[in-house]
Amino acid sequence: MDCRLSKLVLLAAILWPTGSFCRAADPPSPAGEDLLQVHLPREVTVQTGPLTLGQVSVLHGNSSLVTTAAGIGLGQISTPGQKAVLDRLTILSRLASHGISADQVRLTGAQAVAVRRYHRSISPDEFIEVGRESLRQHPPAPLVCEMIPTAKPRELVLSGQVEDLQVLPRFAKSGARGHVAVQIMVMADGKEIGKRDILFRLRYQSRRVVTAREVAEGTILTPADLRIETVVSDRPEPANWQAPYGLVAVRTLPADMEVRADMVSVAQSPVVIRRNETVVIRIERPGLVVTAVGTVLQEGRTGECVKVRNADSSRVIVCKVNADGTVEPVL
Repeated sequence: MDCRLSKLVLLAAILWPTGSFCRAADPPSPAGEDLLQVHLPREVTVQTGPLTLGQVSVLHGNSSLVTTAAGIGLGQISTPGQKAVLDRLTILSRLASHGISADQVRLTGAQAVAVRRYHRSISPDEFIEVGRESLRQHPPAPLVCEMIPTAKPRELVLSGQVEDLQVLPRFAKSGARGHVAVQIMVMADGKEIGKRDILFRLRYQSRRVVTAREVAEGTILTPADLRIETVVSDRPEPANWQAPYGLVAVRTLPADMEVRADMVSVAQSPVVIRRNETVVIRIERPGLVVTAVGTVLQEGRTGECVKVRNADSSRVIVCKVNADGTVEPVL
């Protein structure tokens, strides 16, 4: 056997038990150019439109990852002066939702980036949105569901670049019923540069009662006769609102008709005594009961007051009708 071949066979026999002869090398760690490098500044000002990762950071590295990451949306700054703060965890989460895992990303720079929107002017719609947002956060009344501006405010043009823009809404006096006024003050770098007043018409979420079927006159209303619907109204719902269960229909009500207050009344108790009937006049006190006989001059229900002529004295007195048919003088 060739001497060189013998040495090679001997070397293989020595190395084989350790596995060093056949084990593949570990894969190299990803190089910098294979990663997505995201650098976050402390603050950034954007021009307009929805925020993207490409607007608020500096992206380097793998070109396909950079292209994907640059278009990832991060929300929108909808009102003037609004500031969005995006931290690293939020950015990693948005990247992961688009298929870029954390081990493919290298983050540098600030722990969070503060994003502002650059404004050359504040449009009428932006003023209206500021007013609406203020009303959402501080509702002027319960169950307000719509705030409708009665007119659009004028646009406010900003002179030069503004570093710190603030819009400060507050309630103002309004003499119009069902309306609320919001005054919006605009501050640029600490100085007031304009005001706008917006009058909003309020609409409310309220309930109404509708007949579920035809209801005959004299019917005592139950849940089977009615249904409750939620509607939008120009007036708020009364604080003491309640369904008219137990009330009596004063006329026949067709199905699907809204039930108003003048269509129902309180159910009356039955007539206990009738005119010209003979009744017992009863006075009861602790340790004393006095009775007499009289004639009723009018019909009466329990709790009502009627006139009664005493049979002995012929004197007419006013008495309260009791549930058992007796009457008690009103002293």
